[in-house]
Amino acid sequence: MTSAFNPCLLVVEDDGLIRLDLVDTLMDMGYRVVDAANADEAIRVLEQTDGISAVLTDIDMPGSINGLGLANVIHQRWPPMKVVVISGRYNPSDGILPPGAKFLSKPVSERLISRTLEEIGVAI
Repeated sequence: MTSAFNPCLLVVEDDGLIRLDLVDTLMDMGYRVVDAANADEAIRVLEQTDGISAVLTDIDMPGSINGLGLANVIHQRWPPMKVVVISGRYNPSDGILPPGAKFLSKPVSERLISRTLEEIGVAI
């Protein structure tokens, strides 16, 4: 059962079906979830929403910055926030992701997402 004490996650994905599937998966796991279709929208959500513990973002998205840029903005503006970068096309080289960010290659399983969230300290 989800409660106000469960971690809140922000899912950033431009593909509506993939975003919906990931949101549903995370909600089924017990997380509170908000979502955004691109990095620009995600930054607005972060500016307007308190209590987000982690961001799960795709890399390849339309807008002024991609998911890697978003991960770096988050690290600069909200340093304690955890970031998981997900992509089926790219595998960021060392030094591209901000410190503490995790990378997952698509497709991602519920088990992998759960284990990764546990590793970054936002497990339920």
